[in-house]
Amino acid sequence: MASKALYVQRDPMLKKRDDFEDILEERRNSSDVKYGLKCYTPVLYKELTPCTAAELKNMVLHSDPLRYVINQVSKETGEACDVVKDEASAILEEMAHRLQLSTVRFFAFALCKAFKRLYRTVCINEEGLQRLQQAIQDHPVVLLPSHRSYMDFLLVSYLMYTYDMALPVIAAGMDFMGMKFIGEMLRMSGAFFIRRSFGGDKLYWVVFSEYVKTMLRNGFAPIEFFLEGTRSRTAKSLTPKLGLLNIVMEPFFKGEVFDVSLVPISVSYERVLEESLYARELLGVPKPKETTSGLLKARKVLSEDYGSIHVYFGPPQSVRTLSQDRLDRCQYNLKPRHIPGKPSEQTQALVSDVAYSLVRLQEENMVLRPWVLMASLLLQDLYQNLDRSPEQGLDLELLTEQTLWLRGLARQYGAFLDWPDSVSPSGAVSSSLSLHSGLVCVSGGRVRLAAGDLGAPGTAGPASAPTPEEELFARAVVVLSCASYRNQVLHVFLRPALVAAALHSAASTRKEEVFDSFNFLWNVFSNEFILVPGATLQDFEEDFEEACFLLVKTGDLYVSDQDLVVSESGKHTLSFLRSLLEPFLQGYQAGDSLSEKQFVPAVRSFAVRVLLTGSLRCYESLSSDLQKNALAALMRLDVVQKVKGGQGVTLSVDAVKVHSLADTLRGEVSAQKALHARL
Repeated sequence: MASKALYVQRDPMLKKRDDFEDILEERRNSSDVKYGLKCYTPVLYKELTPCTAAELKNMVLHSDPLRYVINQVSKETGEACDVVKDEASAILEEMAHRLQLSTVRFFAFALCKAFKRLYRTVCINEEGLQRLQQAIQDHPVVLLPSHRSYMDFLLVSYLMYTYDMALPVIAAGMDFMGMKFIGEMLRMSGAFFIRRSFGGDKLYWVVFSEYVKTMLRNGFAPIEFFLEGTRSRTAKSLTPKLGLLNIVMEPFFKGEVFDVSLVPISVSYERVLEESLYARELLGVPKPKETTSGLLKARKVLSEDYGSIHVYFGPPQSVRTLSQDRLDRCQYNLKPRHIPGKPSEQTQALVSDVAYSLVRLQEENMVLRPWVLMASLLLQDLYQNLDRSPEQGLDLELLTEQTLWLRGLARQYGAFLDWPDSVSPSGAVSSSLSLHSGLVCVSGGRVRLAAGDLGAPGTAGPASAPTPEEELFARAVVVLSCASYRNQVLHVFLRPALVAAALHSAASTRKEEVFDSFNFLWNVFSNEFILVPGATLQDFEEDFEEACFLLVKTGDLYVSDQDLVVSESGKHTLSFLRSLLEPFLQGYQAGDSLSEKQFVPAVRSFAVRVLLTGSLRCYESLSSDLQKNALAALMRLDVVQKVKGGQGVTLSVDAVKVHSLADTLRGEVSAQKALHARL
């Protein structure tokens, strides 16, 4: 295994991060109209070829790859080339942005008004913006924000306008295009609209890819898209989507540009606008359709306090540097470059590694507020004391004391904490409790999670006494909302937590056996967290050693010969770390043979039953996100298999393997035995 010295150099506490500036401070003391009409003279890409939106579309329609595919589709369908070209033109017309500075000025004015109502501060690392400004001049730039809220969509454009930087064009889902008036406003602010999936539509794919690559090659504007593909309802990072990332990297692979700069952006919300909406979606309530009327109805949020936003622009990542010694670009000389083709395995592996590293960079620069630590402790208290009356809650002084302990541990692990030093610890805790008063109640010096709204969304409340299932649902909404804040800190504790869980489930404290358990848990949860798929043994060993280093560094663990020994003080720390994984350890359940569409509803019904009987303790087992990740893991581990039949695709569950997996996750069977059983 790798030496400990290697990880001393990687001590996360040594990572230097930029300072923040609050951009709302100046906005509160000046005219919003003047701000919207301010002189805007951005510095542009040095090799920019000036062109209008109409000229850009014309370049796409006359590109060699599109003409090649038009001829292919014409031969396959028997339609005339002109007819297919008209189809391509219609696709492009539906897709293309029409960026206009006047519309951007309107949004800048409107967003300024909204931000001052919603947020106390909007904090930016100006050093990151200076790095970005230089990158925009030198090479084509791709902006990659994290995606936790609808607010992300125009936030980066607002900041670029504020700092006189080139406005980005933004990939947006077709859902927004259907919003009357708003859809066209978004298009004129730089949005280009794409389908959620293309299927086998090669014409749509080539129009889309050529549109993006033409903008990138010509330096028309920075291109912005969400690497995760959709908003994270759980506040955990989602598995990155590789298609669009491959498209923006390909011009470098083919030698069409000297380099491309990929800029990870971390957007952190102290309180998320959609917190209860997300929780209900995870519990099976359909997502509301994006409509203009829905947006107008949601204006009541302007009367609430959502704390602070922190936006951290990470250092630009050079595709040239990332590809060095990883990709042989000569492969692109083996056939005409205008002929579309599937990326090679070497290219796919590189793009995948880059995607995961970018998401990890987003995570590392997420700013954590005191509430995420408090939410972790409140959920731990809830799950460890389910037999206690929920009205009892946690002593406020004890919560403050534990939050300070957890703050110290998080800092040791390299967390990017924004703790208000100007107030006392009790003041910081009280302020966080006040901001999140919809999730917690404070009375008699004790803190407990709120009971939740028993009414269905959009109703005043239940007409009769609530059923046990309705009470469970209301409670689950609060717990899942609270869990979304705890999830924001999971990336900090994840690897030490896997070691803590591995120590619990291993047959002995021998380092090799603990490593086997760590390896097993990594494989099980690789869909749940940002753990690189297809990791090598060396990758596992490096993460294991790094996690052990953190635990040794804090005095919670020490190595005696080949044993990992938990110190007396470390028992509390490792118990807490393992409790962070408890909802996931309990949530990986499976039922009888089901159709693929029935899986999530059936597992949710099963989870409701066992929660009501007390056999299951974690409300998060009801989350559709956890259930889908569990299904992916169970299929990867061959516990569940897809079986095609007359009724469509059925999921067949191997009951023996399910019980073996459950025993292993509970720590009743060592991971080494589970691995030998080929789970």
